[in-house]
Amino acid sequence: MARVAAQISNFTAGELSPRLDGRNDLAKYSAGCATVENMVIYPHGAAARRPGTTFIAEVKSSAAKTRIIPFEFSTTQTYILELGNQYIRFYRDNGQILSGGSPYEISTPYLTVELFDIKFAQSADVMYITHPNHKTRKLSRTGHTSWTLTEVDFTNGPYLDTNTSTTTLSTSAHTVGTGRTLTASAVTGINSDTGFQTTDVGRLIRFRDGYGKITARADTLNVTIEILVDTGSTSASTDWNLGAFSDTTGHPSCVSFFEQRLVFAASLSQPQTVFFSKSGDYENMDANIGGTVADDDAIIYTIASNQVNAIRFMAAGRTLIIGTAGGEFTVSGGGDNDAVTPTNILIKKQSNHGAANTDAIAVANATLFLQRAKRKIRELAYNFDVDGYIAPDLTILAEHVTDGGIVEMAYQEEPLAIIWCVRNDGELVALTYQREQQVVAWHRHVFGGAFGSSKAVCESVAVIPTEDSEYELYMIIKRTINGATKRYVEYLNTFNFDESDNTSFNFLDSQLSYNGSAATTISGLSHLEGQTVSVLADGATHPDKTVSSGSITLDRSATKVKVGLGYTSLLKTMRIDAGAQNGTSQAKTKRIYEVTARLYESVGVEIGPDLNNMERVPFRTSSDPMDQGIPPFTGDKEVEFRGNYDTDGFMIVRQTQPLPLTILSLYPRLVTNDG
Repeated sequence: MARVAAQISNFTAGELSPRLDGRNDLAKYSAGCATVENMVIYPHGAAARRPGTTFIAEVKSSAAKTRIIPFEFSTTQTYILELGNQYIRFYRDNGQILSGGSPYEISTPYLTVELFDIKFAQSADVMYITHPNHKTRKLSRTGHTSWTLTEVDFTNGPYLDTNTSTTTLSTSAHTVGTGRTLTASAVTGINSDTGFQTTDVGRLIRFRDGYGKITARADTLNVTIEILVDTGSTSASTDWNLGAFSDTTGHPSCVSFFEQRLVFAASLSQPQTVFFSKSGDYENMDANIGGTVADDDAIIYTIASNQVNAIRFMAAGRTLIIGTAGGEFTVSGGGDNDAVTPTNILIKKQSNHGAANTDAIAVANATLFLQRAKRKIRELAYNFDVDGYIAPDLTILAEHVTDGGIVEMAYQEEPLAIIWCVRNDGELVALTYQREQQVVAWHRHVFGGAFGSSKAVCESVAVIPTEDSEYELYMIIKRTINGATKRYVEYLNTFNFDESDNTSFNFLDSQLSYNGSAATTISGLSHLEGQTVSVLADGATHPDKTVSSGSITLDRSATKVKVGLGYTSLLKTMRIDAGAQNGTSQAKTKRIYEVTARLYESVGVEIGPDLNNMERVPFRTSSDPMDQGIPPFTGDKEVEFRGNYDTDGFMIVRQTQPLPLTILSLYPRLVTNDG
């Protein structure tokens, strides 16, 4: 038997697929793990216990699914918006915005079933919001408790193609004003030959040299309009266009900004069409129909393809990236520095993967999008070798992580460049992504508490920047609390903590903090009524307690207390491949008898071959007071390993206490039988 000292120096491959168990020839095998749960992978290579979450508020109605989205006016004024059934509530500075002691909210037309199909784009303090069932709206902010949501009143467009039928329109008056009657000679050419419909109310219509808006419908041939620009004559003419956006044809599904234009796409009747506003005039859709086209005029462009594939997302960068159900396209002015104009627009197909109906994420020079089946995240980036865009699969080594499909994504650029993904079953999975360092590492996160007999459910995530170095991740977590379904808005605590102050640790979920005079009764915990909670008292662990009447009673008084739901952080290595003198050690009998764990700012950790045989690493000495925390440890800890002879050689690291853990590397010593 050969004795050998092996090393696992980093974990930058993250959690690997079980289908890679036999691929010890893979370069990433030694840097990968069989399990990374409630641990984050640092781009440097370390694996660290994720911070806990802090409770902010319950959503308006815990009975209904709710979504959160970011609103970024500036780094000093950022908000989280809670979108529920026909309302929006607001959060900032880790708290809920109140007005008169109650949550401040405004009404919206969006129903619960429509929330996750909403797309949005923001410029300064105005956010444009699209949904195919509703008129485009803009959300404007003038103060923390001063928000308005209004319909966008587009100027002169966009329109469908100019009428080619023999049907004429005539008006009772041609001058600007309301109450004008518009009459069609026939229904041919109007709404697929069905004539005017009640759903045309609010629709623009171009007639001769002017245009107006339909305000009422009498029958299939007669409507009342408000003339907005003089049509020049009341006589009958075949020169007319119906508006492209209406309740009849549907409204845009996607929105983005690109080259000083506001861009819409994918109405129900024109799923492959892109609508560009006039340059520098976001709500002006005047394409100068029938006139001399100028470079700054609005643009309407329909992507040509063999199949009708609806546009699913748009992402602005060096070019405008358009993702459809059948492939990915780029929009440019044709040359490297040419602007997009009505006469100079080039749309080229780059790949054929197809996109899901989820907004893409711009990361550095790449666009990350969810493939049509919602199982793969692809990295669309320009490649000089092929002189075009390629879209490699970022889940190829961990396809099991996205099992069930992804429904929402958010990018937390600082401090660790993590993409957080809400899975359809409510598990939050994450990708540490730093391409220039070849770091593509998946990890999974299960929040404290439970929903029914299963794990707690994460339903929505959003990220906003702050003045500090870290971006903030907010989420909606669904749990069963005291027998009832509760949905809470919570935020992930910062990754950094003061290593000289144990009371700064935040490793509990749905946590609240107490800071005051010495006390044994901690109240204000009604959001965790009936739950068994973990406690950190003056920086030291404390026995678990059960919340009753919104409070708990400590065994000892404390001045700084953290109370929340405990969770387990778990890392399991791949099968070790070391120690063989004759080829590989895979499938050979081996025994790990000792492990050195190199830790960084850690307190409390268990190491073992399986969850039933874990060895707790000692950090506290007999001289340390039991009711006080001990400082985090940085350095090496040697552990006697409880493993027997087997053919695997797994190592498991676990943390169950509300304390920090960062594993820099593992150094196992083992014997391997080459027989």
